[in-house]
Amino acid sequence: MRAKCNKDTDIVETLGIDPSQGSRIGRMLWVCATILLTVIVIMALVFRKGSNSSDSVHYKAQEAQRGDLTVIVTATGTLQPTNKVDVSSELSGIIKTVEADYNSKVKVGQPLAILDTSKLEAQVTQSKATLESAKAKVLQAEATVRETRSKLTQLRRVKELSNNKLPSQTEMDAAEAALDRALADVASAKAAVSHSQATLDANQTDLSKAVIRSPINGIVLTRSVEPGQTVAATLNPPVLFKLAEDLTKMELVVNVDEADVGQIQEGQRATFSVSAYPNRMFDAWIVQDRFGSTTTSGVVTYETVLKVDNPDLSLRPGMTATADIIVKKIEKAVLIPSTALRFTPPVQERKKSSTGLL
Repeated sequence: MRAKCNKDTDIVETLGIDPSQGSRIGRMLWVCATILLTVIVIMALVFRKGSNSSDSVHYKAQEAQRGDLTVIVTATGTLQPTNKVDVSSELSGIIKTVEADYNSKVKVGQPLAILDTSKLEAQVTQSKATLESAKAKVLQAEATVRETRSKLTQLRRVKELSNNKLPSQTEMDAAEAALDRALADVASAKAAVSHSQATLDANQTDLSKAVIRSPINGIVLTRSVEPGQTVAATLNPPVLFKLAEDLTKMELVVNVDEADVGQIQEGQRATFSVSAYPNRMFDAWIVQDRFGSTTTSGVVTYETVLKVDNPDLSLRPGMTATADIIVKKIEKAVLIPSTALRFTPPVQERKKSSTGLL
């Protein structure tokens, strides 16, 4: 044994290595090897755990329950007044005053705007004068008739007393012709009176049309006229006012997809919401399911009209609404979560892997 120790000592001395330094190097090698092995094991475990978690599928179970099932059809549309009227001027002229503004509540016959009536008033005055002149001509013609008739009567009396000797037949014919002309003048004068009266009526009607009035009870939605503006009565006259009838009753016109239109019927109830009141639902009911279709980008839809009560005037014309139309109700049905019908589990593939140490 002593000989072996001496031999090792000789080797160390021959290599020139300090015995204490060799022990430290050996310990460092063992520590490095241990750390490297630990890192390899941890990486293998992490890789295996990640692979298992990506391939696994977790399911959630829920018992079927009995309850009431409501089937709805969702459609979007816009709110509209039940009756909207565009008001224009029947006459050409200059706007003198505007009597109504935005949001003004108006009644039937209430003035909305008034045209300058100076020319129209002059025409009415002239028509009245023409009518009076025509009436005077009637009186004059009637007086002529009475005069010629009296003269003819006298001639007939003279002829009777003279045993048809006087007056001559020529005088008698002239007197009778004069009476006929006088009667014709009366008829012509009366016709002139009728014509003058018609002209006066037309001018008075135009004068009344100079006041643009509301045709309905409602509210002014838009006003497109200012004092001093010139308006022209053409085939397509400009719209001066847009009026909406009672806004406490409105219509919701929605577009129903062709796949759902077979379930829509008049009288069905619905609820809808608008962006202005996201936390509020409004009630409505179907009053008309229109047969005419509309095609937009290849999608066919059908208009459906719903009645809406709007007592507080919170809803306004033109608002976009999303409606849920109740097409069917089933009581005590077996209910399962709708997500269970829409979920498709992913296809899992078995992966083979091999590990080894080189």
